[in-house]
Amino acid sequence: MAIPNNKLTHKLEEKKAINLLSIPIIKKFIQSRWYPGLFQWIVLIVFFGIVYELVAGTVDPSRNVGTSLTWVLWWPLIPLFFVLIGRFWCAICPFGKVSDIIRKTIGSERPAPKFIRKYGLWMIDLFFIAITYSDHIWGVVENPRGSGYLLLLLVTMVVGTSIFYERRTFCKNLCFLGGLSGNYSRSGSLELRGTPEVCKTCKAQSCFKGTEKAEGCPMFQFVRTLGSSADCNLCGNCVKNCPNDSIRISPRVPTSELWGIKKPKVEHTVLAAVIMGIVFVQNITMVAIWQDILKAIGSITGTDNYNVNFTITFIISMAIPVGLLFATAKIATLTGGSVEKVKQNFIRFGYAIIPLDLAGHLAHNLFHIITEGKAIWYNSAVLFGVNVTRGDLAFAPASTVQMLQYIIIVIGTIGSIYTAYRIGNKGSFKALVPYYTLMVLLAVANIYLFSMPMMHRV
Repeated sequence: MAIPNNKLTHKLEEKKAINLLSIPIIKKFIQSRWYPGLFQWIVLIVFFGIVYELVAGTVDPSRNVGTSLTWVLWWPLIPLFFVLIGRFWCAICPFGKVSDIIRKTIGSERPAPKFIRKYGLWMIDLFFIAITYSDHIWGVVENPRGSGYLLLLLVTMVVGTSIFYERRTFCKNLCFLGGLSGNYSRSGSLELRGTPEVCKTCKAQSCFKGTEKAEGCPMFQFVRTLGSSADCNLCGNCVKNCPNDSIRISPRVPTSELWGIKKPKVEHTVLAAVIMGIVFVQNITMVAIWQDILKAIGSITGTDNYNVNFTITFIISMAIPVGLLFATAKIATLTGGSVEKVKQNFIRFGYAIIPLDLAGHLAHNLFHIITEGKAIWYNSAVLFGVNVTRGDLAFAPASTVQMLQYIIIVIGTIGSIYTAYRIGNKGSFKALVPYYTLMVLLAVANIYLFSMPMMHRV
């Protein structure tokens, strides 16, 4: 299968794209000093309020407003943010604002070490895996103090990198959400791009260097070469700085970026497969068969130590999707479905898993926000001295949640299958059937787990 002619496709899409900056009130607001600062300060104030409640409030997670706002509201909604508005959360994230404040007061303009710049994506992947793993080992979600100390640890990392290195080095190369937000934003329905014909004649390079209006791109990007929403947090600095009115912000077809990744990277593909495994783990540990699985593994390891047996489960769950993707790439190559090598197929078609990743993540989080969502109201009311009679925490019964989860998984499966079809340059069904089969298999595994009654962790 030949790689699609993406340049022609992108040019046609750019001609049809709606530019939200052509709407005067939107453009004026983004160019103003209120954007994104207004949102940043609000989020920062709320963030430190949450940290205070986590560290100093009740240790009962079901009654701690910090736990409710973090794990019942923010974490379930964050993947949806990335789908609808790209990495805008990264523009208003409290870690990013703390970084800006530190750099402008006592910070340095030194570039990050070459090692961090070269292996930043792998480090992000490892941090995400480590935080997910430590949650199950030390019970971060169920422990308000643990959640608070985790957030303070991340703030310490932000402060440290901001003192020594330029721009948002932490956000670009170290933030545990970086890989997740990057992969999901590629599936998103919003993009910022430059006008190639205008950008190629620009000598100022204000988008990267900055001006008196705003600093240069905090994510170290030239708009002219920006080809992925994973590298843009929609902070608006380039819109403020561009002297040629070259920037556009446009809605787009979700997953369309995945069809034509110019330089696919193995770290993106591995993370996509690993996230699928992590979603499996999150689901498995909340259903009744989890205890049976622990006993089965314990019979093999000869120990009933939870940490040992969970670690084995965690590693196996992450390894299975990676192994399945590699095997699928191998089968597609051996059956003549592709003229490319196994590694190339593995990397390129790994991006097709991302829509299903997103669906699985959203479906899992839907359980929390619908069945535990009222805790946000109850706990917030107590914080302001309002006595509220606590009742059922659910907005809807579990059967409704399951039906919505099935629908989301089906939509994600369609998105992944269509993405594989487009990555394969609309090849024949026979050539792409190994990838279609993989997507269906992963979808069935998700649906099977969602069909089981889930227990609350908070």
